[in-house]
Amino acid sequence: MTLRRWEPWEEMRHMHRVLDRFMDAGPFRPWRAFAFPWSEGRWLPLDVYHTEEAVVVKAALPGIKPEDVEITVTGNSVTISGESKAEESIEEKDYVFQEHRYGSFQRTITLPDGLDTEKAEATFENGVLKLRVPRLEEARPKTIKVKTA
Repeated sequence: MTLRRWEPWEEMRHMHRVLDRFMDAGPFRPWRAFAFPWSEGRWLPLDVYHTEEAVVVKAALPGIKPEDVEITVTGNSVTISGESKAEESIEEKDYVFQEHRYGSFQRTITLPDGLDTEKAEATFENGVLKLRVPRLEEARPKTIKVKTA
């Protein structure tokens, strides 16, 4: 058995590195849910799922008008951006607290290959933006029946 000198500061640095790795690479990223006033754009949470016919992107945009939202498709990248405008002009000092976020937002995601972006459709209903990008016919799953001899 080898004796080793205990170095508490090295253990603290190691724990700091482990926590940094966990927070950077892990699924738990709480800071993404909050946007700071000095950040470039606001965080936009999305739901992205696929069916046999299409890939669907959903974004909750409460209080935002459809004309204040812009969707840009470039190759396999989709960018959803816009601006949330405050309806009332209340001095900041008059708030007890303020949780609604106002200002610009933007989110870019990469979609899988095999989609027909020319036929993408966007709908906006009850504050929810739904973007549907259909799959190309040759990229859709096909069922092949096995024949017996």
